[in-house]
Amino acid sequence: MSGQSPLILDNLVEREPTTAVPVVETLNLSKVYLTGFWLNQRVESLKSCTLTVYQGETFGLLGPNGAGKTTLLKTLLGIVRPTSGRAMLLGHPIGDRGVKQRIGYLPENAYYYDYLTGYEFLDLIGGVFQIPGGLRRKRIAELLDMVGLDRKTAQKKQLRQYSKGMMQRVGMAQALINDPELVFLDEPMSGLDPMGRYQVREIILSLKQQGKTIFFNSHVLSDVEQICDRIAILARGELICMGSLDDILGSSNFHQAVIKGGDEDKIAHWMTELTWHDGCWHGQVKGDPAEFLRFINSAGIQLVSFNKARASLEDYFIRQLQERGITSSQ
Repeated sequence: MSGQSPLILDNLVEREPTTAVPVVETLNLSKVYLTGFWLNQRVESLKSCTLTVYQGETFGLLGPNGAGKTTLLKTLLGIVRPTSGRAMLLGHPIGDRGVKQRIGYLPENAYYYDYLTGYEFLDLIGGVFQIPGGLRRKRIAELLDMVGLDRKTAQKKQLRQYSKGMMQRVGMAQALINDPELVFLDEPMSGLDPMGRYQVREIILSLKQQGKTIFFNSHVLSDVEQICDRIAILARGELICMGSLDDILGSSNFHQAVIKGGDEDKIAHWMTELTWHDGCWHGQVKGDPAEFLRFINSAGIQLVSFNKARASLEDYFIRQLQERGITSSQ
């Protein structure tokens, strides 16, 4: 795939909206690290990565450990310099100082000044962005409520006493302190319990309603499936697919049926993964659904349920990796 735009790959579906405004753009972005005692060994962390994220989108970047997700994110943020290729944020080259005022970033494993309270830390970050004192105090109070942190606790408790989940909430608040147009989140659900994950999902959805663009990495595929407009899968530094969930999973559409009665051999002609449970046959319909329904009617079989379904994102994700011989985190 090196040197080749992923837009022409069979597994990549990219339908550019006619009125969409590009917010994140990369073209053949690559990053090579030199390792070894003599720095004579090359490790390609990113290989000719080309993607576009549009204004107002929630974009999820998926991949196993070591796939290059954090490298891509840090390259976009200007923390890591690319070896080749180019990238743009909000219409400006990466590294532009003016753009940094307009973006927010939640690292996966960040170090904060742990002798500060949560409130003091957010006040410090607000000062870095030169937010006026009155507006800063109002913004901090709103953000503490948004991320589910008690205001009194945030004012009195030092960060060194916070749990992993509480630290993640503070990190989310600092990423939003400047009311950014574009938000980068690196594993935002990491370390959170189910309620915490729900709250982060709600925050991301509320940001989307405000017209903000969210770009995030995650291993929690169920959350990605609920909140993302489009996704991309990165493996061994390469983009292997990209598109909306409907584009990517739509080709796997099928129907699940539950029927009562009928001869097993005849039913097996129309249904796969056939199982018997609670006096009914359960399975996946083969061929034309309309032909199946006509068969059911003519055979005098009772139709208990008939629902359209599709493969889960997790199933698709695993299959894409297995097809490329990736069977474990690397």
